[in-house]
Amino acid sequence: MDAIKKRQVKADLSLLFVAFSWGLTFVVVQDALAGIGPYYFLTLRFLMAAAFLAIIFWRHLPNLNRPAIKTGVFIGLFLFGGYAFQTVGLQYTGPATAGFITGLAVVLVPLLTALIYRRLPGPYLLAGVTCATIGLGFLTLRGGSMSLNFGDLLILCCAVCFAMHIIMVGRFAGRYDPVLLAIIQITTVSAISLFFALGTETFPERITAPVWTAFLFTAIPATSLAFLIQNSVQRYTSPTHTAIIFTTEPVFAALTAHVLGREMLIGAQALGCILILAGMLVAEFKGQGAAP
Repeated sequence: MDAIKKRQVKADLSLLFVAFSWGLTFVVVQDALAGIGPYYFLTLRFLMAAAFLAIIFWRHLPNLNRPAIKTGVFIGLFLFGGYAFQTVGLQYTGPATAGFITGLAVVLVPLLTALIYRRLPGPYLLAGVTCATIGLGFLTLRGGSMSLNFGDLLILCCAVCFAMHIIMVGRFAGRYDPVLLAIIQITTVSAISLFFALGTETFPERITAPVWTAFLFTAIPATSLAFLIQNSVQRYTSPTHTAIIFTTEPVFAALTAHVLGREMLIGAQALGCILILAGMLVAEFKGQGAAP
């Protein structure tokens, strides 16, 4: 039993690194989108990530088979939906409100899990979800509005897609090679993004320095390595637990913006960070029994 708990702690720490890498990208991606369309950015970001994994793990490629491809594409559709709805929605709503609604995936994961598997999470996991959700409100809704507009509805669809991605990774990650599963998902996002880019955007005449900087930060650490880690270790923890850990992403994003002088943290935001971390710790040390 101790070995199982240790394995879950290692998995949770790995997922925490994933959230950390995603949180660091908000500022650089925001700067990059001034020089390239969002779909072309996603196309190149995920193409670079897929190429990196394929080159590093080329020995795995001969093991590709039809079931793995079908599963990877299926999961990749939810991943693309999350990024696409978020990118388009940010054009119609503020980043604070968008951050909160995206973070509601932590609530949607246990709800959708209960609907799909007809199994409720334990009380400590529910307590962790509640605490983290309240923390998200304090962290991201400073000066925001709770009225829903078109952009907010798109971001809500984004949260549903990200929640389903977490659930589906938890369902299938243990059945296939995690390297191949990650490559297929990432390639799927790149291919669908290119389809939308060709129909809606114009490729920039030159790639600016902020765009190259964003590719440097996002393509490998925040995409290829992040999704490889998620597909490798999420089998050792529960989808709800994973969602709670991922609520630290806006914490790292806020801290990064604060360090770079883009945004000052006020008392309410600091309280939100504390509540998110408290929710994660409650789930970590009291809710371990809910992990598979």
